Amino acid sequence: MHNVVIVGGGPAGLSAALAAAAAGAPVLLIDSNSRLGGQYWRNSVDELENQNEQHFDLATGLLLINAVKARKEIEVWSEAQIWSATNDEGKNTLRVIHQGKEKIVNTANLILCTGAYDRTLPFPGWDIPGVMTPGGVQSLLKGHGVLAGKQVVVAGTGPFLLPVAAGVIKAGGEVVSLIEANKSRRWVSSFIVILENLSKIKEAFYYIKTISRGKVRAQFGYAVIAAHAADNGELESVDIAKINRNFKVKKVKNIKCDVAAIGWGFTADTSLAGSLGCKQVVAKDESVVVWVDSEQQTNIPGVFAAGEITGIGGSDLSMAEGVIAGIAAAKFVGCKVDISKAHRKRRAKRQRFANALIKAYPIKTGWQLWPNDQTTICRCEEVSLGDLKFSVEELGATDSRTAKLFTRCGMGLCQGRICGRSVVDLVAKELNVLPTDIDRISAVNRPIITPIPLGVLAQGE
Repeated sequence: MHNVVIVGGGPAGLSAALAAAAAGAPVLLIDSNSRLGGQYWRNSVDELENQNEQHFDLATGLLLINAVKARKEIEVWSEAQIWSATNDEGKNTLRVIHQGKEKIVNTANLILCTGAYDRTLPFPGWDIPGVMTPGGVQSLLKGHGVLAGKQVVVAGTGPFLLPVAAGVIKAGGEVVSLIEANKSRRWVSSFIVILENLSKIKEAFYYIKTISRGKVRAQFGYAVIAAHAADNGELESVDIAKINRNFKVKKVKNIKCDVAAIGWGFTADTSLAGSLGCKQVVAKDESVVVWVDSEQQTNIPGVFAAGEITGIGGSDLSMAEGVIAGIAAAKFVGCKVDISKAHRKRRAKRQRFANALIKAYPIKTGWQLWPNDQTTICRCEEVSLGDLKFSVEELGATDSRTAKLFTRCGMGLCQGRICGRSVVDLVAKELNVLPTDIDRISAVNRPIITPIPLGVLAQGE
């Protein structure tokens, strides 16, 4: 019998599993990847020790992964996909595809640690083969030992650009340009927060040292606003623009590359939480996250959440939240354990740093001027910006949901995971209004969490 069910095997999920097991609660850990570690400690071989070059603070990852494997109270289901979830009078029902078959898990005590994925912004040519997210480039490196390209542009905003650029260089690739949209001096106002999180400075210098050896110098206040294909249809070059603080284009130049890794922070994966009916809110950076109380419990008693789905904050905050969620979940099922002041202080310190990240790396509305009418917005359904405009100007759409119904934007295989937030912003711009919280939250909810083959569904329980 599993007293605590945890979804997600990254920093938050691993920490939650260990905390709950240490308190005496049997745990079932459900993870979609083939190996524990999540995106942060993604690995291609069982001997993670051999991948030290592609990881910072690998020792922490090894400690957590090996500790979870060693605990007899923790059962792990790897390569398990949850395609449907419901909550009915305190019982959470998860329909899981594991080892090719559908299994049903019923539990009153659940911890959601589903993490996040790269946020993208559409621009002309962003659908050309060779234009990727930084997470995609890093996933190939960590998960398969594959270098995405020989000449790579790393661009967008946020500290995640540093480990990706460093990873490319370590793997033998050339970073032809490292481009940050925001100014470096934005961190000055958060100097005190930096001082109390010196480990983050150490991590930054770890990557900067590698980047410097690769003779790469970062450019601040620039962005990739267009990509161009060669005769074979693959990426040949990108247009890099000097932008002002509102992301409006000032001056453009073109550079050659065969891969462009472009990312704009992360989007919390709230699909499972939304299916269960967990309360979602719009965060300071206008992203949708799961609401939790001081013990990481959602509005549904017995359902907890930790890590990036409660707000993007990095691995340290995810681990701090995971520990608290694991203890709180164990307490919920009757284990005699309490959350200590030290746990709360650690989380608060990490949260202050996360807040500083949001402040230092904003994404301004000027990006909405980068796409033209021919730019594809929804790649799954091949819907262009011109189609979206037509739905507003000619068909009378008054919100993003109606525009979606008219154009099928966001109704493809990814169910709006990639384009949903951009559609909300672009439709609001066309209507000359601000996006509402209702629009933002509706864009991230979907009835089917993971696509499922009909054959597997038919053979299910």
